[in-house]
Parts: sequence; C-alpha cells; structure tokens
Amino acid sequence: MMSASGDSFGSFEAGLLKKIVQLALAEDKVGEDVTTGSLLEFDRQVGADVLAKQPGIISGTAAFKKTFQQVDPEVIIRVFREDGAAVKAGEGVARVEGRESSILKAERTALNFLQRLSGISTTTAQFVEKIKFSHTSILDTRKTTPGMRYLEKKAVRDGGGLNHRMNLEAMALVKDNHIKMAGSISRAVRSIQAKFPQKKIEVEVKNLPEFKEAMDLKIDCIMLDNFSNDMIRKAVELNDNKIKLEVSGNVTLDNVEEKVQTGIDFISVGALTHSFKSLDLSLEIR
Repeated sequence: MMSASGDSFGSFEAGLLKKIVQLALAEDKVGEDVTTGSLLEFDRQVGADVLAKQPGIISGTAAFKKTFQQVDPEVIIRVFREDGAAVKAGEGVARVEGRESSILKAERTALNFLQRLSGISTTTAQFVEKIKFSHTSILDTRKTTPGMRYLEKKAVRDGGGLNHRMNLEAMALVKDNHIKMAGSISRAVRSIQAKFPQKKIEVEVKNLPEFKEAMDLKIDCIMLDNFSNDMIRKAVELNDNKIKLEVSGNVTLDNVEEKVQTGIDFISVGALTHSFKSLDLSLEIR
C-alpha cells in the first residue's frame, strides 16, 4: 500500500515518459524555433553546464536526458548528481555536449522537468527531515500534475518519502463520497471485499464515531481526515496498534512535528506535489 520501491522506470513508466517528453516538445514547437533557426550559420559544437543556484535534492534526470535525446540523439549528457542526490548552491548537476542549436531548442523543456521534479524531492526531504526522530512516514497523494504522476511520485521517493496508492487500481480508498454512495462505511467495505478480496482497503473518516465503525472492519488502514491533535491522540489510544493510522489534511512544515508526536504511522501531504517550489537551476553554455 505504501512503498519506497521502484526507483527505476519499468516499461509502462518508460512509455509514459517518452509520451510526456514528446508532448512537452510539441507544445514548445522546437522544430519551428524562430530564434535559433535564424542563427544556424553560427552553429557549432559546445558544452553546457547545469548549475544549482540553491541547495536541494535532484530528481528528474531521466526526463532531462530524454528531452535532449529526442531533439538530437547525438547530444551527450553526463549527470553528476543522480536522482536522490543532494546538491549545494553553485555545484554542477549535469553537463550537455552537442550542437549549440540542439541545446538551445531543448534547454527550457529539459530544465522545466528537472527544476519541478527537483522541487518536489526537495520539499519532500524537508518534511522527512522534520520528523526523522519518529517512526512516522511521509506519504504523497494523487494530487499530481495530470500526465506527470509517475515522475512526481518518483520525485517523492527521491526525497525520502513513500508513495501512497499510485492510481485507482492499486488499492481501495473509501472516502466520504463513497460512503454516501454506499450508505455507510460498513456497506462500502463489505462490497469491496466481496468484489476484490485481494485488494488492500483504507477508509477515510472525519470523526470518532466513523473511526470506531471503521475499526470494527477488517481493513488495512484508517485515514484521519482533518482531525485535531486531541482527536488524533484519542484515535491512537482507541486503536491500540491494531490498524495502521494515517493523518491527512492541512499538513505543513510548521505543524507536521506536532502531528507526528501523536503516535500515528503515516502523514499524507498533498503539498508535496501541488504546492512545491521549483529548484532554481540554470544552464550555461561554455
């Protein structure tokens, strides 16, 4: 249900990566670059360095490389800081060598991938660092950029976090609208268990009565949605380590330590993939 594995891309993810890069280059119309296309008489072989302008954790090197390779297969990319590696301000992340025109066409798209994904891994690492004194793990959510989920969830792993469910097929997560649809938590869970007995089940609850109902069911995890710290502590006490507990809702770097001290197992943070700040990187032709 929650996993830190899968740091390399499988065939499915690799296929998605190719499509994502193709779409990104198509929307930038790299084959119709007015500026670079007007300067081809000055084209030459050059090297370009990608430098970090602030400290962070790198992610997105596969997309970075794939972007240049799709523009020009003869471009050579050497990565000095692989995914998950820390970088300091002023340090080199990668070096690109090839036709200057090819580098200029691919530069912005390649950096967009690298900066954004490194921003996610850096933000995740900040949350992980805040709670390193505890046994609690930081989880992501499905609040990802459409089409970018596998890259963004890998970035979370690169930052030291764990992935929650990757998609709707991975496991069952019974939320408030599902409960309304079925009529109760128990009816929703029993229906899922009847149709997908092999799938893990998590139930989102909004209050202690719902929590108590979920506790009586054979499920794998309960999500405490927007519980106060006092309510979380009460739920932990009632649970007595029987079921894994997850906290979600308005988790920030300022309050994550307080929530961890309640004794829960997981904290899911939507901000990892929807409110991160891109890592400041630059590409300089030498």
